[in-house]
Amino acid sequence: MNKYTYRGHSPLSYAKEACDTMMRKFDAEDLPPKAHFHYHQGVFLSGMEKTYLLSKEEKYRTYIDAWVNSLVTPDGELHGFHSDELDDIQPGILLYRMYEESGDKRYEKAIHTLMDVLRNFPKNKEGGFWHKGKNRDQMWLDGLYMAGPFSALYGKTFHDTECFDSCVFQALLMERKTKDRKTGLLYHAWDSTKERPWADPQTGCSPEFWGRAIGWVLVALFDELECMPETQQGYEELTAFALRLLEAVENYQDFSGLWYQVIDKGQDPHNWPETSCTCLFAAAICKGVGLGFLDKSHLAKAVKAFEGVIDRLEYKGEDLIIGGICVGTGVGDYMHYCNRPTSENDLHGTGAFLLMCTEMERVIK
Repeated sequence: MNKYTYRGHSPLSYAKEACDTMMRKFDAEDLPPKAHFHYHQGVFLSGMEKTYLLSKEEKYRTYIDAWVNSLVTPDGELHGFHSDELDDIQPGILLYRMYEESGDKRYEKAIHTLMDVLRNFPKNKEGGFWHKGKNRDQMWLDGLYMAGPFSALYGKTFHDTECFDSCVFQALLMERKTKDRKTGLLYHAWDSTKERPWADPQTGCSPEFWGRAIGWVLVALFDELECMPETQQGYEELTAFALRLLEAVENYQDFSGLWYQVIDKGQDPHNWPETSCTCLFAAAICKGVGLGFLDKSHLAKAVKAFEGVIDRLEYKGEDLIIGGICVGTGVGDYMHYCNRPTSENDLHGTGAFLLMCTEMERVIK
């Protein structure tokens, strides 16, 4: 059966174009923020890694490895890493393939270094990871993606079931504390002290549902479930969480196929359709189908999202331009999210695009 194409290209071909565009713009060692072991590069390169695994084109593998090797020394020391930020755990997922392929102990040492940091990471009174050292007692949805898949891969690689226990605990705690009963969506953050200006005095939750943060959660949950044995305690609860959240998200897809920056306020003129969250939701749907958690009927929404994103793409010469990407954000009120600038081809947006394209390539016929 022929693979699915849109506007004459397969999802994988769009992923390759995006990778090639960024490789022309940056040498691997110069990916911003330069010399920082950070999720911006990690998300982008994890999408490139999926592109490599599907395409088997060695230039992508070489590029990924060059970035990792610029920050991991030959004796396994990790440079440019902030040990008080979950964001700097996420790129650790790139180390597993390199360790598996080479058996090089420096990658194993770096993996253990990151896991030691995570095991000793600051927690609030209920056991949830702080998002960063400066975000004391706060849990942000983004953190589930920054720490969860790395921890799940550690559990799979080193047969450490405590890592799976941690993934389940952190995710289910996040759901309990941030879920809105009416919509089923998750608020962007929760302050266990209820002291931040944005925190609801009763619940400690922030006031809005930010699209990309919820997208990180869904991608993280399916990545974790892929690593875990079905016999793992909490496996069924984690699966149920992922399916509940995805069902809630699907209710807010726009007729264009896109989702909005603030998911539940798509009709407000201040709000706007956001590319990266759309990519993450589509990626999660495809992976959920591919893993057997979702019926194939859900793919219609993923296809609609993919086509909506592709319709927004532009070209400048041979470069593929992905626009409408929120540059990133802290926690705030509604207009805080609406007023965030957008960017083209930033790393976490391009990474989300690559995740969508590669997961689409795997399951869409």
